Amino acid sequence: MMLGALLGLGLPRRVLEKDLAGLDVPFRLVVQRVRRGALDAHWVDVQVRSSRAARPAAPPRARTRHGHARDHAHSHSHAHTHGRSYAEIRRILTRAKLEAPVRERALAIFAALGEAEAAVHGIPVERVHFHEVGAVDAIVDVTGTAIGLHRLGVERITCSPLPLGHGSIDTEHGRLPLPAPATLELLRGAPVVAAGIEWETVTPTGAAIVRAVVDAFCALPAMTVDAIGIGAGNDRSGGLPNVLRALLGRSGGIGSDRVAVLETHVDDLNPEHFDYLMERLLEAGALDVALMHVQMKKNRPGFAIRVVARPSERAALAGVLFAESTTLGVRVTEMERLVLERESRSVDTQFGAIRVKIARDGQGRVTASPEYDDCKAAARRSGARLRDVVRAAERAALEKPSTSGPSRAKPTRAKVNRRSR
Repeated sequence: MMLGALLGLGLPRRVLEKDLAGLDVPFRLVVQRVRRGALDAHWVDVQVRSSRAARPAAPPRARTRHGHARDHAHSHSHAHTHGRSYAEIRRILTRAKLEAPVRERALAIFAALGEAEAAVHGIPVERVHFHEVGAVDAIVDVTGTAIGLHRLGVERITCSPLPLGHGSIDTEHGRLPLPAPATLELLRGAPVVAAGIEWETVTPTGAAIVRAVVDAFCALPAMTVDAIGIGAGNDRSGGLPNVLRALLGRSGGIGSDRVAVLETHVDDLNPEHFDYLMERLLEAGALDVALMHVQMKKNRPGFAIRVVARPSERAALAGVLFAESTTLGVRVTEMERLVLERESRSVDTQFGAIRVKIARDGQGRVTASPEYDDCKAAARRSGARLRDVVRAAERAALEKPSTSGPSRAKPTRAKVNRRSR
């Protein structure tokens, strides 16, 4: 479904197949235009040669992914006579002829998938195995997704809360409840909603892709829509059409995401310890930490500690607050945050290289904020005034403002082709 959506966004099929050839594994892509409900969508099948029965070329109807070639991982306590281990799949991706960002993203997705399967079955990740056909299928799905995101020049990915179906499913391990255990493991910290549908709406492979590539779970951010891609899943009756819809667009300067705000009040913590507490919170993933003087009950002076974080990090940060402060309780609120488009990059000055955070508003105005620690170190090295170093970094950043988004290598952007097959 992800590959179908990317083709719909304008990824040329020939580019996808050429890049996938670098995997050096036997497969064949079958791409068709199909209808799911009232919607026209791209349906992609990864056909793999194996000793098992060949998979049909036509879009299948209403079958589950577990227990078939499509999905994917299983673990055994005995020796394997077929399949590929997690380590073998890593070797395939490491040796493959792929662009570095594609390889890194594919490895990250399989790492998430392997760790989730290992956690569910209570085994080391090295003992997780993938079915012979399903392994190649999953490799193509995952690597193709990484290729599409790279070729389309996608710089930021957001996702709405994931709709989860209910019921049960037949797997290599017998009948299991939906959502599949590995899917739930992968979606820890991610927002989900009940789909009200009695079939599998999010598979472990899909959940692993989401876990590894999504920058924020939020409502649709403000943007100018350039393309719409619809990837078809198996044809199922009841509920919404079984499709994945993706939008490709340009940021309007102001976006949004979801954050968790943790807050607690303390009146008996040694103020000398605040520095260490703040360091621990930032190391554990906090986006921001603030301390405020407050007047507490019985007129005791105290401090309010406020931590802004990604929702997935709130449990870890609450643990730091309990371990390193005297609090007995932490309040948590999840809310939407409006954010300006931003990037971090290094600029060259007469005082050396300095990292600068560059932000753009909806009107295209640019502001530059040099990193304080870099400026302080440069001032100490050169003997210059700190404010002179800061001004030099600001000038260097504003003289050559970047237009390529986050500080990463700019990928080759595929020409949008709405009739891609």
